[in-house]
Amino acid sequence: MDRRFSVRKDEMLAECEVSPQVFQGMVGRLVTFLEPFVRRMVRPEQRRHALTCVRGLLSDLRRKNVESMAYRNDQDRGKLQHFVGVAEWDHRPLQQELVRQVGRELGQADGVIVFDPSAFPKKGKQSVGVARQWCGRLGKVDNCQVGVYMGYVSREEHMLLAMRLYLPKEWASDRLRCKRAGVPRSVRFQTRHEQALEMLEENGEHLPHTWVAGDDEFGGSAGFRRDLHERNETYLLAVPSNTTLRDLDAEPPPYQGRGAIPKRAFEQVRHWCAARDQSEWTRVFVRDGEKGPLEVELLTCRVEAKLNRRRMPYEETLVVIRYIDEEGTPKIDYYLSNAPTDTPLREFARVSKSAHRIEECIKRCKSESGLADYEVRNWKGWHHHQVLSLLACWFLLTESRRGKKTDSGHHRSSNPRRTVDAASRSASLRHANADRTRQNPSPQTKRTRTLLSPQNT
Repeated sequence: MDRRFSVRKDEMLAECEVSPQVFQGMVGRLVTFLEPFVRRMVRPEQRRHALTCVRGLLSDLRRKNVESMAYRNDQDRGKLQHFVGVAEWDHRPLQQELVRQVGRELGQADGVIVFDPSAFPKKGKQSVGVARQWCGRLGKVDNCQVGVYMGYVSREEHMLLAMRLYLPKEWASDRLRCKRAGVPRSVRFQTRHEQALEMLEENGEHLPHTWVAGDDEFGGSAGFRRDLHERNETYLLAVPSNTTLRDLDAEPPPYQGRGAIPKRAFEQVRHWCAARDQSEWTRVFVRDGEKGPLEVELLTCRVEAKLNRRRMPYEETLVVIRYIDEEGTPKIDYYLSNAPTDTPLREFARVSKSAHRIEECIKRCKSESGLADYEVRNWKGWHHHQVLSLLACWFLLTESRRGKKTDSGHHRSSNPRRTVDAASRSASLRHANADRTRQNPSPQTKRTRTLLSPQNT
């Protein structure tokens, strides 16, 4: 490891010691934190139950289901189960308040909105939305529920914000089954792309952003990319390696003197990438990582894609990113974007890495605030548990930010005595440093020399 990063690692470890004063008054801050959310609940007992649930989700319980939370807080299990499972309170106002707070606290102009589905293994056939579908947690097709999640990533932090429960066609078309599971009559079948667009329309105006990102389930749909383009959204979406494209930057086949002017044939993106010369790759520094500088290699070109066997109505940019993962394995990711052709390569690299943050968001909510620990079967119960888990995770994040150093430089240790209660100062919108180019000078983007392959880095 480079000595500079070794020294910085020692400094960061020294800064992990947190002053006990940081945790003083946390319970009181939790009550204050929940006030703008629970005031939307009509009944006083519902507000008390919400506090009990969030406290349980923040606890060290191994399984953060309602029964365990009730016992931990010496509450009536039946009343708490009724509150989470079937009580008449709407989760959407709480979710909207969460979006507004995150946009206000973490919002930056170049923020990234990210979409990602996540599955929850479930065996009961009567649990809402359960069907045989791909479950990433199990690595196979099995009975599970799938939620489509919306996250927000800025240079400040990243947070999970909104969700939709995906109802397969077999569920949406069975009205009796839906009625038994408490699915509202207004709910109809939606693809995951439609659910993502709906969340974007509802919440996008509250989240300062420049980009929309997602995995290849979203990028693989040309219709979804077109819909984002028509909404004036700039996207960088992963696509499968077998996506067929036409390279518009390459020389077309020679004209034979008669007939239509020939064009290059469509080819799979992995085959196009394999035919590139090593000198065409450009190395880009992304940021400092825990184990040293995070660098990637990129290829870009203008391409034409297809939509329902027809050509897309606009050109796109193919972005290929090559890097070494944490286990030392070479990886290649493929993306399509409608960004301007003069977009810096570093920006593509930054957004691609930001898109991976939503996986960290989901993992954090599952491991720290019990996102997957619910034991409910119906529509209301699923959404109630999900929004309470997101609130618990947001509180943890606000506490984490509160405990961070407030006056430090690159080579100065934190001073816990300088830490003050976040509630005692006004929260202002923090923007990226206007002189960022001096901190991270732009890389040379011209292909002027041969670069080492990932296997040799």
